[in-house]
Amino acid sequence: MRCSPSIPRPCLYQASMVKGLVIKNTGSWYTVRVDDGREIESKIKGNFRLKNIRTTNPVAVGDRVTIELNREGTAFITAIEERKNYIIRRASNLSKQAHILAANLDQALLIVTVNYPITTTVFIDRFLATAEAYRVPVKLVFNKIDCYNDEDREYLDGLIHLYTSIGYPCSKLCAKTEEGLDALRADLKDRITLLSGHSGVGKSTIINKLVPGVGLRTGQISDYHNMGMHTTTFSEMIPLPDGGYLIDTPGIKGFGTIEMADAEISHYFPEIFKYAADCRFGNCTHRHEPGCAVLKALEEHWISESRYRSYLSILDDRTESKYREEF
Repeated sequence: MRCSPSIPRPCLYQASMVKGLVIKNTGSWYTVRVDDGREIESKIKGNFRLKNIRTTNPVAVGDRVTIELNREGTAFITAIEERKNYIIRRASNLSKQAHILAANLDQALLIVTVNYPITTTVFIDRFLATAEAYRVPVKLVFNKIDCYNDEDREYLDGLIHLYTSIGYPCSKLCAKTEEGLDALRADLKDRITLLSGHSGVGKSTIINKLVPGVGLRTGQISDYHNMGMHTTTFSEMIPLPDGGYLIDTPGIKGFGTIEMADAEISHYFPEIFKYAADCRFGNCTHRHEPGCAVLKALEEHWISESRYRSYLSILDDRTESKYREEF
């Protein structure tokens, strides 16, 4: 009996699944550094984008992900590991959507300038409240200390006194002359740190000093508006020479809060939360209620007026249809 010749079967490509870290986001493409050191350009699968995600970027720099490799050498992101924390802000013109700045952080540094450009206390406080909400430790770094006049320096010292007394570590820096840079370098060692702030506050200059050869573009301040102009256009994790990563993000014009219930907002202002425990009513909004311990502390200057205004501005977000960019 003759055996019929075997029919060759087509070779089916077997996609492999690997885990990695998202180190860069440039629009629809994500660079994933897998555990063997390769960097693979990846995209999100179409249906993945729609699963209960209300952010403009469902995957963020700092995410641990699973990717499915394809023949072209690129990959699809198929899963995200649970995040330990993240920093989120309201997308500028989409009131019901958010933008995740970075995930899985050890700390965040908010770069502040009291002039050239001006960083408002409302912006600082909104950033701090969001970090409190998502359990991200924050330090304030006051940059460009070589540029200020006597009035600016007096205001700067007042801000440092205010935020230090609340519990936020503060430091002074001149990235240009490198004053304060060694202390900053030590603080970043072996940590994943988000670097954030307005355009023009000196983030790119700081990174260029900390990571020689990285060559980030720096920009000038607009003389007319006293505001910075964007030089970083995408988010990226930059390895530090002594260990750790810096996450560089585009400069933020405003910081709209999201996902905060009215009753929770005071929890993210430590000094307001402290006094709120003594309010007569458990659902006190600290606006006008009788027996409000927060208003009493405000009147007696135990709570600063600038912080209270910031608290009210976040409460007002809940009733406004569109977040206001000046914050």
